[in-house]
Amino acid sequence: MAEGIKLAVVGATGAVGQEMLQIMAERRLKIKELLCLADPREAGTKIKFAGEELTVQAASNDAFKWADVAMFAAGTEVSKQLIPQAVENNCVAIDNSYAFRLDDNVPLVVPEVNPEDLDWHKGIIANPNCSTIIMVVAINPIHRAVGLKRVVVSTYQAVSGAGKAGLDELDQHTKAHINGTEPVLEVFQHPIAFNLIPHIDVFVEEDYTREEMKMVWETRKIMHAPELKIAATAVRVPVYRSHSEAINLETEKPLSVARAREILSDAPGIVVQDDPHNNEYPMPLYSSYKDEVFVGRIRRDISTDNGLVIWVAADQIRKGAATNSVQIAELVIEKNLY
Repeated sequence: MAEGIKLAVVGATGAVGQEMLQIMAERRLKIKELLCLADPREAGTKIKFAGEELTVQAASNDAFKWADVAMFAAGTEVSKQLIPQAVENNCVAIDNSYAFRLDDNVPLVVPEVNPEDLDWHKGIIANPNCSTIIMVVAINPIHRAVGLKRVVVSTYQAVSGAGKAGLDELDQHTKAHINGTEPVLEVFQHPIAFNLIPHIDVFVEEDYTREEMKMVWETRKIMHAPELKIAATAVRVPVYRSHSEAINLETEKPLSVARAREILSDAPGIVVQDDPHNNEYPMPLYSSYKDEVFVGRIRRDISTDNGLVIWVAADQIRKGAATNSVQIAELVIEKNLY
């Protein structure tokens, strides 16, 4: 392995952990040594990284004493339990869970939007929610150019957002529908095949779901816009991979569609696909397994002054989780923040 950091990946056997390893290899993250950690029951499992076979070990204090940086992809409860141990051992934790995202002492980072927030980390760096990451990459360039007053977003979220069990349930429900049998409900509240479910996570304040409120709370923190008005509706759709979002923006200053297209075309991490007359616009099928946020259907909101509507699609497992974490690690190494 190349000269660089000693890195531990917690949750290396899971979907996001596996994706992290693949992306680290693709991007040639500067790693001196790599340690793959997981639940003690998975210790001894063999996994591949960059042509090498590695043996999974149980997460422990000794691992964090050894590591410079630990990337966490094992869920909120594991992060709450283990990240304090990592910090005590001077190991920088990059956390993909919800555990520390809204902690005032923890930067919540999307490298295309607020990389400067990494500079004040105190041992923990949080990776935002997938839908939030996708949205802020798309709207922050507009915010920087003319300011945003209000954001209304509807998400169309793939079943893989619920993990492998979500993928399996879509398969099972599709077969049940075709065969005329009853679908078994384990992951979703209703049949997901040939259906849309406007319910992701639990309902919280004013009958918004926590998934929807994450987009409100996290966007304000990432963009340093505590007064920004945001309303979200999160919908589960029968798509395997890649989330889509319809985003309505009200800007502080007038902005033409042509200028918005220029701003977005020049922004990092964005690919503009905006030729509707030739049927060119972002779609989840074609944004899957890619790291960019695809933006199209850029048009004026004809219902209000200073309004803009955009359509966005991006791979929520890559840019919405694993790639964003790896990008954070790259900056931590580059800025020597470990």
